[in-house]
Amino acid sequence: MAAGCEGSAPRTLGERTVGEEGERIKPFTPEKAKEIIMSLQQPAIFCNMVFDWPSRHWTAEHLSKVLEGKQIRFRMGLRGTGTVPQFETECSYVDATLEEFLTWNCDKSSTSGPFKNYDHSKFWAYADYKYFVTLFEDKTDVFQEVVWSDFGFPGRNGQESTLWIGSLGAHTPCHLDSYGCNLVFQVQGRKRWYLFPPEDTPFLYPTRIPYEESSVFSKINVVNPDLKHFPQFQKARRHMVTLSPGQVLFVPRHWWHYVESLDPVTVSINSWIELEEDHLARVEEAVTRMLVCTLKTAEDPHHPRTWLNPTEVEETSHEVNSCYLNSAVCAFFDHCAKAKEVEMQALRENGEEPSVQEHMEVEQAHAPSLPAGAGKQEAASLFGPDLVPVTPVSEERGGTLEGNSEERVSSNGEHFADLPCVRRQQTSKGASAVAEPSAPRNPVAPSRIFVSTDDLLDCLVNPQVTRMVAQLLIQGKSCDTF
Repeated sequence: MAAGCEGSAPRTLGERTVGEEGERIKPFTPEKAKEIIMSLQQPAIFCNMVFDWPSRHWTAEHLSKVLEGKQIRFRMGLRGTGTVPQFETECSYVDATLEEFLTWNCDKSSTSGPFKNYDHSKFWAYADYKYFVTLFEDKTDVFQEVVWSDFGFPGRNGQESTLWIGSLGAHTPCHLDSYGCNLVFQVQGRKRWYLFPPEDTPFLYPTRIPYEESSVFSKINVVNPDLKHFPQFQKARRHMVTLSPGQVLFVPRHWWHYVESLDPVTVSINSWIELEEDHLARVEEAVTRMLVCTLKTAEDPHHPRTWLNPTEVEETSHEVNSCYLNSAVCAFFDHCAKAKEVEMQALRENGEEPSVQEHMEVEQAHAPSLPAGAGKQEAASLFGPDLVPVTPVSEERGGTLEGNSEERVSSNGEHFADLPCVRRQQTSKGASAVAEPSAPRNPVAPSRIFVSTDDLLDCLVNPQVTRMVAQLLIQGKSCDTF
């Protein structure tokens, strides 16, 4: 039974919400919260964890005063129910202050200002992916108002966060993030999340165009899908939740998500949490970047807007991408070598001299292979009033909520709350990969590794790869042919 989110009636001492002195106690210690985040394999909502954060009381009006007239970029999208996703390459953009945005959002007949060409009844506006370090560059004290350390990540605050401010209908196309997992704090208004598990990826028809590092988009408008062209989408298991102020949504690695604002003004804060798997993901992203940029710039070097996402501002030259790929590969091997050395040192400290077999096992454990999810603990037993699972919409959920909790569960399994309203991880997008790798203690230092264009080409034209590409190409075009 899901109950007890922020705004609900006080619970008893036995439920450990109120301390002996009457002070409010968080349901999870930072250590326990991190354990849940690192082990849980499905989306879930943390409740009663941010009631003392200064940012809990932020509104768009408050942020407008903090920013003191600073201009930010808004993505303008059309309201509608078409079956084609509204990618960022197809949106218009407006540079405006938050005050101007709020005026446009309230005065639906406004005929002046930067939004004058956008009828409020036909358009929505979204200031998305706004990094705190850029937005509040001269007001760094704001960083301390976001306290991700409560979730077990010491020192993490607004500096590693992104701000999202939108109007009714503003949304992000369905995509998955290549790096890390995601914590999303809903501050003002409500947002509806549609989520799909990683194993349903084939049913989401993934694409890298428009290209943006760390974001894999779906060709489908998951709210209004075109099942004639994308019939496999019917097999996808949709999870849906309405996130309300004071709640924090945990999105596990590689879960697809489409997010839409349900109220006139919404404010969200998120932080992408780095994971062990990111080291290999950066190599994969570097390969993808090199391929896409090489082919597309050769095709039409003067018009990147048709394929390059507006948020992707890095240079796309072959030389730069080659350096990026080499840095990612070196960083990956450097990480493996350091991890191996730590394990070997642990054996020595325990008075054990690693045998040849143990050397081989350690090597194999850190070989460059796809990381698996083995060894992660099951956290389902922790679900309850303060950790609410996000379940498939078709799954039956019984029971009613206790007290006057704001949160309820609808008949189709969706969580929602009654209220009065991907991908672009700056610290993750190659941050570790571009750092100068230190030389590990093995015969061939990773810093000497050089990946040439021929090396990459040799892998890409491997018969196994080309066979898979041919099958995918035929499969994708068959939707248009038959």
